[in-house]
Amino acid sequence: QVQLVESGGGLVQAGGSLRLSCAASGRTFSRYAMGWFRQAPGKEREFVAGISWNGRNTYYADSVKGRFTISRDNAKNTVYLQMNSLKPEDTAVYYCAAPNSPTAAWAIPIGRYEYDFWGQGTQVTVSS
Repeated sequence: QVQLVESGGGLVQAGGSLRLSCAASGRTFSRYAMGWFRQAPGKEREFVAGISWNGRNTYYADSVKGRFTISRDNAKNTVYLQMNSLKPEDTAVYYCAAPNSPTAAWAIPIGRYEYDFWGQGTQVTVSS
């Protein structure tokens, strides 16, 4: 069974930065793409960023492109989300996610239903 544990959320003013971490355990980390999603109150869970298992390919939602950076350290079984220039509309619970099956070296699933394992989420609140 895969366990994902997020950390690093909090309250920040608009324009500030946060770095989220997601520690994975329970299987070989390095053969799976990873993704970050978020869910604001009353809204659907949405894709934010994804990274291939080799770390060489990344993909971002248009709303965060140029402000957020996803990265991973396979030796530490951890994926990160660096969030800069935060806006109030970034306020949400952020979730780390992993697919059930290994992915091709450059592949990044972007659909919510392509991911099978989820962390408990970490709250990010951006004040104006």
